[in-house]
Amino acid sequence: MSSKTQAPIAPDTGNNSPVLELIDVSMRYAHGPDILHDINLRLAPGDFYFLTGASGAGKSSLLRLIYLAHRASCGQVHLFDQDTALCSRRDMALLRRRIGVVFQGFRLLDHLSVFDNVALPLRATGKKHADYEEDVIELLTWVGLGDHLHAAPQTLSGGEKQRVAIARAVVGKPDLLIADEPTGNVDPQMGRRLMRLFSELNRLGSTVLIASHDLGLVRASGAPSLHLDEGRLRANAATQNGGR
Repeated sequence: MSSKTQAPIAPDTGNNSPVLELIDVSMRYAHGPDILHDINLRLAPGDFYFLTGASGAGKSSLLRLIYLAHRASCGQVHLFDQDTALCSRRDMALLRRRIGVVFQGFRLLDHLSVFDNVALPLRATGKKHADYEEDVIELLTWVGLGDHLHAAPQTLSGGEKQRVAIARAVVGKPDLLIADEPTGNVDPQMGRRLMRLFSELNRLGSTVLIASHDLGLVRASGAPSLHLDEGRLRANAATQNGGR
């Protein structure tokens, strides 16, 4: 049996171009060994997947590859019908604007308030404060931070920072949402609430890929999952019916 993962992971309905397609992709850092091996993955518009795997399996590396923080050492990475290897810097920046990312380390800007951190993706697209103020306040209230609008990130707990990072990632209703352990710093009740937020975003058309070690959360969601094992991507049986 070939060592390569069988593609496509998600079925091609013939109706929509894929949001993401990885073809025989491997990845390494600097001159080290490959961290990811022969990855084949196809996500269609509106798919919702979990990404599971043991610590060190390559989950965060795969997400970095998808949101264009790192290049593949071989293979092809296509985002929104574009071969990223052929993209100019301007094209790459435009692709990144269509992706919402929840980083495991939050990556909040300490010199900006909670409100301004969440509003940053909207400001980057040229929207005016009056056009997004209500939406940002509503979203922060929904994640339980309505009374922290003007707080500095360094005054927040880890769980509060996590919620700010999630609000920032979803506020622009991205075409593709990638989340790296988004419920790892919150209590179970808030975790379920945040999962409803991701599900609602998915219902509105966003493709969602969530890396999580919480198998209970994965099972409770009912969503299909992909599994990384020593840098190789495996599809669980549930994925054969697609990402919804």
